[in-house]
Amino acid sequence: MRTRALGDSGLRVPAIGFGCMGLSEVYGPVDDEHSLSILHRAHDLGVRLFDTADVYGHGHNERLLARFLAGRRRDVVLATKCGIVHTGEQPGTRPVRNEPEYIRAACEASLQRLGTDCIDLYYLHRHDPDVPVEEPVGEMARLVEEGKIRWIGLSEVSSESIRRAAAVHPIAAVQSEYSLWTREVEPRVLPACRELGIGFVPFSPLGRGFLSGRLRSSEDLDADDRRRENPRFAEGNFDANLRLVDEVRRIAERKGATAAQVALAWVLSRGDDIVPIPGTKTDRYLEDNVAAADITLETDDLATLDEIFRPGAVRGARYGEAALRMSETDTGDH
Repeated sequence: MRTRALGDSGLRVPAIGFGCMGLSEVYGPVDDEHSLSILHRAHDLGVRLFDTADVYGHGHNERLLARFLAGRRRDVVLATKCGIVHTGEQPGTRPVRNEPEYIRAACEASLQRLGTDCIDLYYLHRHDPDVPVEEPVGEMARLVEEGKIRWIGLSEVSSESIRRAAAVHPIAAVQSEYSLWTREVEPRVLPACRELGIGFVPFSPLGRGFLSGRLRSSEDLDADDRRRENPRFAEGNFDANLRLVDEVRRIAERKGATAAQVALAWVLSRGDDIVPIPGTKTDRYLEDNVAAADITLETDDLATLDEIFRPGAVRGARYGEAALRMSETDTGDH
């Protein structure tokens, strides 16, 4: 896989990364041995950026990554996050903490769970509006000086927060949801990143699996799959959004690809500074995702996709109200 530079940070990674959250929670039952086999297969296919967070599975995801990292730590770019407190509540309703002492304690705990002495890319998972962003980023800068982290990232933040944070310390990457059906970052966040030489890492680039076209009804989801609570997967919205995805499938069929590959290729087409991190629990889908890096969408394909996913075409918010309140957005981004 060809590599991409995450902005001006000096950090280069293959074009497709791996989001690890689903190996611990949210998308139905998990099995550690199977999850490890998926991680090993991803590495075999050339994936090097592996993305986790301390809150995923209440530390379970980081401990799982530690097992995977054994013997290959130098060959992996390890990203994790801090700032969301695991309380046993559903994702989106958990408190956010950004005080410097919390950031430091969270980093130390992640280092221990991950079994490493340095985190390559350490994100502020969410910004607490009651704490100036300069404070957590300042503490992260001290962690860089101490050699405990190498690069600083931000997640789900506004363009204003990005600029304020970058004035304290260089930011390597901003991570936010971005896909054909979630494009709020385009007017302000992406331009701010490019102005400041910051890479962009889209999570959920396949719309939590919906854009793959493999889900045909809510009955395809396990009973404990939290996508059942997502507005875009709700009754009525599901069928309306499925019609959009069926148009993507038609483009994919003409190209001899899958809908998921077209959706990922679209994200990759938005700039060479973008590295999406799709996650999966299936070997076949993992292989499809990695192969998307070799697909080129023509100008007509891109224009058709823009028309299909024109503003207002997607039914439902990307999160429930509580989760949306945790994410910063710029006025006018919708």
